[in-house]
Amino acid sequence: MPSHKSAKKRMRQTIKRNEANRSDIGEMRTAIKKVLTLEDKAKGPEILSSTFSVIDKLAKKGLIHKNNAAHKKARIASHVNSL
Repeated sequence: MPSHKSAKKRMRQTIKRNEANRSDIGEMRTAIKKVLTLEDKAKGPEILSSTFSVIDKLAKKGLIHKNNAAHKKARIASHVNSL
């Protein structure tokens, strides 16, 4: 356990940020699964754009690498195009 006041604060901040980041990544995974389990092509573009938005936000925050974001977007876009 930290003994300095600043180290205790840093620990509290880290815990709070980890929870927020974990929530954001879970939201991304849910959105991707929603696209990959999609059966109707008509709903594809609207769900795809919202999923792209979630992925781009995480890449901008630095939670995932920009190339990882591009890979995920290409994968789900090819799935929607194949419907």
